[in-house]
Amino acid sequence: MTLIKSISGIRGTIGGKPGEGLTPLDVVKFTSAYGAWVIQKTGNAKVVIGRDARISGEMINKLVSATLQGLGIDVIDLGLSTTPTVELAVPLEKAGGGIILTASHNPIQWNALKLLNDKGEFISDSEGKDILTKAEQDDFKFAEVKKLGSYTLIEDYIDRHVAHVLDLELVDKEAIAARNFKVVIDCVNSTGGIALPKLLKALGVEHVEEMYCTPDGHFPHNPEPLPENLRDISEKLKKGKFDLGIVVDPDVDRLCFINEDGSPFGEEYTLVAVADYVLSQTPGNTVSNMSSTRALRDVTEKRKGQYQAAAVGEVNVVNKMKETNAVIGGEGNGGVIYPESHYGRDALVGIGLFLSHLAKFGKSISMLRASYPNYHISKNKIELTPEIDVDQVLEAIKKKYAKHPINDIDGVKIEFDKEWVHLRKSNTEPIIRIYSESESLATAEHLANKIISDIKEVVTAS
Repeated sequence: MTLIKSISGIRGTIGGKPGEGLTPLDVVKFTSAYGAWVIQKTGNAKVVIGRDARISGEMINKLVSATLQGLGIDVIDLGLSTTPTVELAVPLEKAGGGIILTASHNPIQWNALKLLNDKGEFISDSEGKDILTKAEQDDFKFAEVKKLGSYTLIEDYIDRHVAHVLDLELVDKEAIAARNFKVVIDCVNSTGGIALPKLLKALGVEHVEEMYCTPDGHFPHNPEPLPENLRDISEKLKKGKFDLGIVVDPDVDRLCFINEDGSPFGEEYTLVAVADYVLSQTPGNTVSNMSSTRALRDVTEKRKGQYQAAAVGEVNVVNKMKETNAVIGGEGNGGVIYPESHYGRDALVGIGLFLSHLAKFGKSISMLRASYPNYHISKNKIELTPEIDVDQVLEAIKKKYAKHPINDIDGVKIEFDKEWVHLRKSNTEPIIRIYSESESLATAEHLANKIISDIKEVVTAS
C-alpha cells in the first residue's frame, strides 16, 4: 500500500492500515486540515468538490463531504465532474476553495485529493506545507451541532463548462461544424465520457464514435494517455473512417490526439498546436515546464513572442504565466492552460481551440503535425545509493557544462543549440531523472547516455 502526502494534496492506494494507504482515517484527517486552512485563510466556509469515476470515488466523496460539514463548511458537490470543471466552479460559486477527488492518470487502485484555493487554482508550496502541518498536529476543530455545514448537489456543471468553452472568442463553432469532422474518442470509462460527447455535439461535430465512455471507473487500459496505452483507438483509426481521435485521462485535464492513420499526434504537440493557433490570433508570450518540447519555443519565436520555461509542476507553470503575461501555456503531457478561460489545465478548452485550428487549417491532422518542428524526447533515470549527495552530483554536472546555457531553477537543464538535457532529482528516492530532446530519438538517447556516463564518473570520483 502507498500513501503520499505532498504539498499539492494526498494520494495513495485504497485500503491497508492508516498512514500506509489511502484509508478513510487518512481522508478524514487530511480533509479536516484543509477545511480548517480554508476557514483560517479566507474566512469563507464554502468548498466545492467533484470527482472522477473511480470505483472508490463515491466512498471518498462521502467521507470528504461529511468531514467538511463537520467543520461547519457548506459543501457544493458537483458529483461526477472533471478537474477543470471544479476549477471553474470555485470562483463561480464564490467558494473558499475546492477539492478534486481524482488520482488523475494513476491506475484504478489509486485515488487522491487535489486541493484548490479560492481562485480555483492549485494551492502554493507554502500553503500545502501549512495544511500538512495542520494534519500532523491535529490542528482543526469541529463545529457544534447547530453550526454544521450544509450540503448542495449541483449536477449540471459540465453543461456550464461546455457553454463556457463555446463562449470563448477563439473557439469557432461554425468553422468546426463546416468541416464535418468524423471523430472517435477514448474517455477511459471516466468522466470524459460525460463531458466530451456533450462538448463535441455543442461544437457541431455530428459524427462521434465513443470508446470507453461509460463512467463506471473500470479503466479498459492504463489510463495515462501515452501511445502504448492507446492501441484500441489507434487500430480503429487505421481503418480510415475518421478524421482524428481524441483521448483524455480520467479527470480530463490531459489531452492528446491521434492522427487519421492511427499514428500519435504526440502529447507534447497538443500544447504546441493550440499555442500556434492562439498566437496567430492573439500575439504574446508562452510558458511550459522545463521538461517539455522545444517546439513550443520555436513556434512562439516564429510568431514574434517570447517563451519562458518554468519549474516542473502546474502551479509553477501558472506562476510563470502570470509573471510573463503569457497568452497560452501548459505542460508537455497534454496539459493546455488558457488564461482567457482560467489558470488550469483544461482538455475541454484544448479541444475547442484545437478543432478550431484544425478546421481553419483546412487539411488533415497529420499534415498539421508535419507543419511543426519534429523533436523527440528520451526519458531515463539513474538510481544512486542513499548515501550519495544528489545535489552535489548535479552541481558537478553543472560545472562540467558551464560553457553551455544552463537553467537551474529546477534541477539542471543544459542546452546544446536545439538539443537539451534536463536532470531532476526525485523528492522521495535517490534517483536522478534525465530527460533529453533532439531532432532524432537516437541522438536524444545518445545525449542522455553521455550525461549518465558523466554522472557515474562524478560518483566514482567522490
